[in-house]
Amino acid sequence: MISSILFIILLGAGIFFFASSIKKISRNIRLGRDIDRSDNPALRWQTMTMVALGQSKMVTRPVAGFFHIIIYLGFVIINIEVLEIIIDGIFGTHRIFASALGPFYNFLIGSFEILAAGVLIACVVFLARRNILKLKRFISRDLNGWPRSDATIILVTEIILMSLFLSMNAADAVLQSRGVPHYEVAGSFPVSSIFFPLFDSWSTATLIVVERSCWWLHSRNIIVSELRSFF
Repeated sequence: MISSILFIILLGAGIFFFASSIKKISRNIRLGRDIDRSDNPALRWQTMTMVALGQSKMVTRPVAGFFHIIIYLGFVIINIEVLEIIIDGIFGTHRIFASALGPFYNFLIGSFEILAAGVLIACVVFLARRNILKLKRFISRDLNGWPRSDATIILVTEIILMSLFLSMNAADAVLQSRGVPHYEVAGSFPVSSIFFPLFDSWSTATLIVVERSCWWLHSRNIIVSELRSFF
């Protein structure tokens, strides 16, 4: 009960700051002059689809484009789980979609894990390119200050989030194997299974703390992201 109430409060705060951010962005857009962009609707929709959804501009550099697409897909697809997190957080359930989706749920979680591993690797590569290799376009004076630190913060945050996700699943899977109440058998864990031998040596109480801590920190990111965008 207390956990659900706390989650609802955090969720309400996140929705409030998200709405405030949208309002601020909308206000800034309306400061510009009206321009008639009703011509060539098919071409405009095609361009938007390719650039905004297809990230076509990012693939002009093959290596950077490949890793960028992994992060982009990981961010979009893995966040499908946010819906399950919200429902579980409000009602105190655990992996509520598992019974409804059946074997497909295992496929989803397994896919999320593979994407999470890909995002981890991509973020490490990008951090190395910026801070170790120091490619020329990343050491420009134009990037001094917030633009450079902002990119680093985003990459480190993504690494932490993916690590939390995989650690949560690893602890969850061991708890499932022990038949601990509330942790029904659900999901496929092709990546986090690497940590099973380590986690299996921990006590059940410790694993529950790890799983719940990772779940809460992962959920908290929703609020933190909105607060950051607001300020």
